[in-house]
Amino acid sequence: MFVLARAVTYAALFIGLVLVFLPRQVLTWSGIVAPTTVGPAQIAGLIVAALGAALAIWCVVTFVVIGRGTPAPFDPPRALVTRGPYGMVRNPMYIGAALALAGAALYYQSLPLLGYTAGFLLVTHLFVIGYEEPTLRRMFGAMYEEYCARVRRWVPRRR
Repeated sequence: MFVLARAVTYAALFIGLVLVFLPRQVLTWSGIVAPTTVGPAQIAGLIVAALGAALAIWCVVTFVVIGRGTPAPFDPPRALVTRGPYGMVRNPMYIGAALALAGAALYYQSLPLLGYTAGFLLVTHLFVIGYEEPTLRRMFGAMYEEYCARVRRWVPRRR
């Protein structure tokens, strides 16, 4: 239960900063306000954002249940997580976050927010290859190497 509380806390902090506060700042700085009407772009944006949020939540739950840890780099899972969304791609949580951001960009029809999304993906990719993957190789060795050979980093394999 304590692992779940830690995971929810870390996820809320990450979501609050990276997916709510900073995007709101981007919208404010660029002068973009909420649309006054709901059209196809807003509906599509809400759907994409909801799918991204659902994927990210699924990842957090998977980390807690299977990995017995959290998504935070300073409190990682104790077991290598290769099931659930992690059986399709190695970084589904970041993909979910990026989808949520892209959905918000579509909802607001905001190019600056789309640029923030691209920046998020770039920073995330650099973090993954510079920190996460080397750390997981040290922690899990051959088991992680086999996982990497089987599951792609960002794009699922065709079945």
